[in-house]
Amino acid sequence: MQKTFILLAAILGLFPRIVSALPTDNNISAHLKGKVIEKSSGEALPGASIYFPDLKTGTITQADGTYSIDKLPASKILVQVSLIGYQLVGQTIDLTKTATCDFTLEETATEIGEVVVTGQSGGIQQNRTPSQVAIVPHNQLLQNAGTNIIDAIASEPGVSQVTTGAGISKPVIRGLGYNRVVVINDGVRQEGQQWGDEHGIEIDEFGVDRVEILKGPASLAYGSDAMAGVLNMISAPTVPDGVIRGNIVSNYQTNNGLIGYSGDLSGNKNGLIWDSRYSGKLAHAYENKYDGPVFNSGFRENAASATIGFNRSWGYSHLHLSLYHLKPGMVEGERDSLTGKFVKPVILPNGEKGTAIATSSDFNSYQPRAPFQKISHYKAVWDNSFFIGQSNVQTTIGFQQNQRKEYEDPDAYGLYFLLNTLNYDLRYNLPSANNWKISFGTNGMSQQSKNKGSEFLVPAYRLFDFGLYGIVSKQLDKVDLSGGLRYDQRVEKGDALYLDETEKVTSAADPNAIQRFSAFDQTFRGISGSLGATWQVSGATYTKVNVSRGFRAPNIAELGSNGVHEGTLRYEIGDPELKPETSLQFDWGIGMNTHHVSAELDLFHNTVDHFIFAHKLNSVAGGDSLREEVPVFKFSSGKAHLYGGELRIDIHPHPFDWLHFENTFSYVHATLANQPDSSRWLPLTPAPRWISGIRADIARINRFIGNGYIKLGIDHNWSQEHVYAAYGTETRTPGYTLFDLGAGADVVSEHKTLCSVYISVNNLTNTTYQNHLSRLKYGETNYTTGRTGVYNMGRNVSFKLIIPVDFTESHN
Repeated sequence: MQKTFILLAAILGLFPRIVSALPTDNNISAHLKGKVIEKSSGEALPGASIYFPDLKTGTITQADGTYSIDKLPASKILVQVSLIGYQLVGQTIDLTKTATCDFTLEETATEIGEVVVTGQSGGIQQNRTPSQVAIVPHNQLLQNAGTNIIDAIASEPGVSQVTTGAGISKPVIRGLGYNRVVVINDGVRQEGQQWGDEHGIEIDEFGVDRVEILKGPASLAYGSDAMAGVLNMISAPTVPDGVIRGNIVSNYQTNNGLIGYSGDLSGNKNGLIWDSRYSGKLAHAYENKYDGPVFNSGFRENAASATIGFNRSWGYSHLHLSLYHLKPGMVEGERDSLTGKFVKPVILPNGEKGTAIATSSDFNSYQPRAPFQKISHYKAVWDNSFFIGQSNVQTTIGFQQNQRKEYEDPDAYGLYFLLNTLNYDLRYNLPSANNWKISFGTNGMSQQSKNKGSEFLVPAYRLFDFGLYGIVSKQLDKVDLSGGLRYDQRVEKGDALYLDETEKVTSAADPNAIQRFSAFDQTFRGISGSLGATWQVSGATYTKVNVSRGFRAPNIAELGSNGVHEGTLRYEIGDPELKPETSLQFDWGIGMNTHHVSAELDLFHNTVDHFIFAHKLNSVAGGDSLREEVPVFKFSSGKAHLYGGELRIDIHPHPFDWLHFENTFSYVHATLANQPDSSRWLPLTPAPRWISGIRADIARINRFIGNGYIKLGIDHNWSQEHVYAAYGTETRTPGYTLFDLGAGADVVSEHKTLCSVYISVNNLTNTTYQNHLSRLKYGETNYTTGRTGVYNMGRNVSFKLIIPVDFTESHN
């Protein structure tokens, strides 16, 4: 990996010179101006956003509704015009022929027609892409009270999370998770050893402006691992030229005392853009009615990021730098046998290890105790887009280093994974002609992982990914066609490891050596494809259909694990002979957007060959097979069938357009073929879920308070009876119903927002429950109550305050 560091240093060192050598704005630069008005009254709309998704730049309208923006490429570009309370307008403009363009916005009760960029050859309106894509906008992220970014989006239909307490969440899309979901941030796939049950997503929640969720393997731009779908964490767009502004965010949550804060400042001076952010979170133990405070469930998080770059008529060049640190406690759920109270590890007077009952000071401490993890994630991404006439070249190169340490003792780590990843992406978008869009490219990554600790779970390994793809789309009036093909090749090489009788690393020549890992060298190849269409049946109704084939190579844990994974409370055994997963998925959807009702129904059927999963082993005597005092799990594979879908309905009847009755329903049916009843059902399948709520939006409460809302919600999860019961791998989970409450508004003065306030109450009735995807569900039994595992968080009240800052006038 030494060459990777040298290449990264060269890129960072040469960045200013490379960018300064790029062409400056000249006569090929385009300019666009115009006015945005309200449809019914013809009045000017100040504050409307004029945004170019493919350029990552834009502006806002002035007090008279006019706008003007220069340094644009002389090419065909999609522009997105939006304003809160109005229907978004997306339009492709040929800037070689058009210099003035006015827009008319129509009032609407919902955000419809949004533009998506994930997995597309360019920005496209949401209802015109055959892929099933959901969008979580910025205001929804603000209204949700999550402890991390995955928690904040887990209420989206079709999306759930595997949790390890309050600090660690892993995304699941339609029943598939782990390495089957690709997470994109800063334009590259996030690589943080996501094969682990308790390995979360190392992304700063405060730095995410919106999230696009692509469901299924229809995206061909991301290669192996995008079988379940893609989560694209998108940062805020660059600010308009001449603007310097930011915000200060603070958050407090009552259940676990979470304190969150973030400060951001960004600017744009003649196309030189920059942005900087620092964030932090800390939380003590969360609690519920059955367990009381849950020992060692707190966490500490710190993150920082910076962006610098140029927006010019030739495109843009941005350099993103970020770091992320997380220290979560690892809940083991060990209890005192007489009282049922949680116990903590201590050193006894004789110097031996022992336990003692945890005290209130332990529960209220913001410092996690052993066992805990220390995760550090460093990332540098150079993202570029160059317009060459009517064509476009996009290049992205990124480097990530993930350091993951697991401590059983406070002063000595056991496991220590050091992962270096070099990402690369090159795409060429041909000139659009006769409504044809064609793009092709190559991307992949090079990885090296080392074991730096004294304990070992997976072998050190090297990985190289290479992919080629092509995407074609065609618009025929009311019909949009899209399709493409992709070829992937992944090479994974695992290193052999030998230990002596004291568990120290030795060589194969040692006569007392015990082989912990065998070397392996595997090459996986796969072809992915997608073909779909959408039809705008009328101005209010649309339908879409898509068929896609996915591919996923086995990860390092599935191939080579052989050891105790402390955070999962199990011994894991891999299989180097596992074959890659391949899937065939059919999607169909129908939707409508009227003045009074917005609805969409999405259905899917997915067949996965060689589906890989872990199941518990039994001993010869019939009980759990144990190694090092924990159950043994082995990875194996089978043929999986999944089907289900999501339904979303938002009713806002006239004349009460400000009142919304919102409902979503998610369902996944997942089975393994040719299996007896006990092993028929796929592990970690989320239960059916219905979320319903009523929300009132109040645009203006009085002269000082605006953009207000109040909502009451119900979150009902049915019992999950369909479990992989063989060998006690899974147990059924009872159903439960949660009630939520939320309210918020902007405080304004002289048409300027002074601050925004968001208050939410999750689990209003303090219901005690276990989510089926909570890993703490399988903790130790409390023999004083007979309950097994640890329960989810009880009632939680969140207070969020956002203060915008603007230094634009002082720099004019």
